[in-house]
Amino acid sequence: MKNYCSLLALFFLLTAFSHLGLARTIAGQVTDAATNQPLPGVAVQAKGTSLNTVTDTSGNFKLKVPDTTQTLTFSFIGYTSQEVKLHASGNIQVALKPDNHALQEVVVTGYNNTQRLAGKVAGVVSGVRIGGNVSRETRMSAPRDYYPRAPFNTEEYDRIEDNNFLAAKRHPLSTFSIDVDAASYSNVRRFLNNGQKPPKDAVRIEEMVNYFKYDYPQPKAEDPFAVITELAACPWNPDNQLLHIALQGKNIATDNLPPANLVFLIDVSGSMDSPDKLPLVIAGFKLLINQLRPQDKVAITVYAGSAGLVLPPTAGNQKEVILAALDKLQAGGSTAGGEGIKLAYNVAQEHFLKNNNNRVILATDGDFNVGVSSTSELERLIEEKRESGVFLTVLGFGTGNIKDSRMEKLADKGNGNYAYVDNIQEAKKVFVNEFGGTLFTITKDVKLQLEFNPTHVKAYRLIGYENRQLADEDFKNDKKDAGDLGAGHTVTALYEIVPANSKKNVPEADALKYQSVKNTDKNNFNGELLTLKLRYKTPTGNTSKLLEHVVTPTPTANPSENLRFAAAVAEFGMLLRASEHKGQATYAGVLHLAENAKGTDAEGYRAEFVRLVKTTQLLDSPVTEVKGKPEKD
Repeated sequence: MKNYCSLLALFFLLTAFSHLGLARTIAGQVTDAATNQPLPGVAVQAKGTSLNTVTDTSGNFKLKVPDTTQTLTFSFIGYTSQEVKLHASGNIQVALKPDNHALQEVVVTGYNNTQRLAGKVAGVVSGVRIGGNVSRETRMSAPRDYYPRAPFNTEEYDRIEDNNFLAAKRHPLSTFSIDVDAASYSNVRRFLNNGQKPPKDAVRIEEMVNYFKYDYPQPKAEDPFAVITELAACPWNPDNQLLHIALQGKNIATDNLPPANLVFLIDVSGSMDSPDKLPLVIAGFKLLINQLRPQDKVAITVYAGSAGLVLPPTAGNQKEVILAALDKLQAGGSTAGGEGIKLAYNVAQEHFLKNNNNRVILATDGDFNVGVSSTSELERLIEEKRESGVFLTVLGFGTGNIKDSRMEKLADKGNGNYAYVDNIQEAKKVFVNEFGGTLFTITKDVKLQLEFNPTHVKAYRLIGYENRQLADEDFKNDKKDAGDLGAGHTVTALYEIVPANSKKNVPEADALKYQSVKNTDKNNFNGELLTLKLRYKTPTGNTSKLLEHVVTPTPTANPSENLRFAAAVAEFGMLLRASEHKGQATYAGVLHLAENAKGTDAEGYRAEFVRLVKTTQLLDSPVTEVKGKPEKD
């Protein structure tokens, strides 16, 4: 009996293997029944089994199935699923029909280059899924799992070379554009919170300093901003001096802000399919929507394989309508960022509010890969569009493939600002705490030019702002673009100064052959360390206005909390960058400055900074071997 059972088991095993050996390969193509265009990303499954595949970008597929398989099922979001009986040839053609019932729930339309926004439009979103449905003329959409996640090492940062000391005799002028961006600090925070030191080029010191609010006085009634200067000993090099320059934009109550014409431009491509990307984008915009007033209008545009309009301009008091449109967004597809930018600007221009706030708010990881996608092409596109009077805010999201350098440049070229949102608290800071500054520009093309007096200054160094330097002649050139200042925004800049009587050697070029550079007569301007000049334009103006401010050479013995905390952040940035100019900087020195200059700190941002410094101190601590005492026998 035992032998009989063994033989029976062997028989069934051999039968099973024989059936497995009888397999064939089914190949074919899936198209859209309405347009006859290939459909990529269609799920193909052998009915009754777990064997499956997806169609490639040409709609083609191959699937090896058991000989006993009689039916394949084809399914794709926005289309009616279909079962197809197999025939002997093993090559089949399938045409999926759009699910018209599902399509009636939401219609997503896009625009071609020749049509205006008014009236009928043509062209349809491709690669954009809203509420799980896709328009019937979709070209490049695919299920969420079809697109692989980007590897971690594709983040991009422009190289930064620290500013060096310049001799005041040879280089008396220092010219740069203001910068209100704060993306670098929240990005650095993201690295440190994950137990990693950030890449050196992710650390832009001016953005770290400008992340924080300072207690600067408000400007006079007729001025858009106040100018504040302060001179003190340099904390990381006591033989030098630290010059603190600040601009304080005028605070404007939300109720008094001009009406806003806002266009949300949201990246819904496959690379945004991550909890720290599209879901966080939606949560952040919901915070902004709660701040809107009836006189404000919001439109929502999206892009993946191409661009589309999800919500036409809608009044700010129709919050439920706007929120419902946001809730339908899902990620999937490639990334046609250039087309999205064009569409968003077209929408903003079509509903332009003269002498008011017109702005596109782009939320993305910056990973554009379809159509206009190179950074230089996108910069030219933005430069062309900014002439319309529409400003640009860029919000970066996510990890792994964030294109930091690209997003910063787009914001710069678009007369706007760039922030990196790593959590919902940062979204609150950008959209709620700094609502006016984020969305309403009070001055544009703000430039600074300092002329140092060699009587008192041997050399100087601008800390940060490496990619904001301007040629000296650009200061008077009103065609040269520069940074913009929003309502309530502050700008802080720091210079390290080597006094004229210092014995420190400063690198200088060889003596000039054809001209002489003489020190300023000590009897002239002896009470002036430098002259600070500023140029700015009104948001709609084309001609700049000039302000001048003289700084005296006497340092204060009791630096303000503003100067001390800004110095702490700058010193921390130099340590993160391992700057050759960090002097005697230490984490202990940073903590001493910061902990004694936290001020009121209502939102806790300065306390968080102290914690990050302590975290970095631990990451930088050398590993020491702990040796125990030998055990006794």
